[in-house]
Amino acid sequence: MFTERQQEIMEHAIDLIAEKGIQGMTMKNLSKRLGITEPAIYRHYENKIDILLRLLEYFTATTSGIFQKQFNSELKAIERIKIIFQKHFEVFVKTPALVAVIFSEEIFRNEQVLSDRVKQIMERNAAAIAHIIEEGKQKGEISSAISTQQLTTIFMGSLRLLVKKWQMNGFNFDLLTEGEELFQTLNQLINSNKD
Repeated sequence: MFTERQQEIMEHAIDLIAEKGIQGMTMKNLSKRLGITEPAIYRHYENKIDILLRLLEYFTATTSGIFQKQFNSELKAIERIKIIFQKHFEVFVKTPALVAVIFSEEIFRNEQVLSDRVKQIMERNAAAIAHIIEEGKQKGEISSAISTQQLTTIFMGSLRLLVKKWQMNGFNFDLLTEGEELFQTLNQLINSNKD
C-alpha cells in the first residue's frame, strides 16, 4: 500500500503530530525531522493534506478488519460491539497521535477533502454499529425500546468522548481500563431498558 519511504514519512508525521499537534506537522518541520529537503517529501506526497489523507486511509485500513471480523462473529451483539470498542482503544494506545488526526474535524473544516474523509469514516463506523445493534434487536439481545440510531449515537459518542478526554489529559490514564468500565456502564443501560 505504501512504499518504504512513504511509510517512513508517515511515521515521522505521526511523531510530529504527537509532539506539536496537527498545526506543528508542517512540511518544513517534517523535512527537518527526516533530514531531507522539502522537495524530497513532495516526490512522495503532494502536500500536508495528502499526508493527512494517507493517515486517515491507514486508520481506515486498520479498523476495517475489526468491523469485518465482528460482522461474521457468532457472539452476541453487545459482545461484538465491546470487541470493536476494545480494538479501537488498542489502536489508539499503540498510536496516540492518530487521535489528533481522526478527531480533528474542527481543524479540517476548511479542508473539504479531509472533512469529507473523516465524515465517511464516521458514517461507515456508525452504519456498522447500527447493523450489529439491529441484529441484536432481532435476536432479542438488545432492547427495542431505544431506537437503533439513538443507541448508535450513545455508543459512538461515548467512545469519542472518552478518547478525547484521554487525549486532552495527555494520555495519562489507562484507556483500556477506562474503556472497559465505560462499556460495562453502557451494557447496564441497555440491559436496564430491555423490554
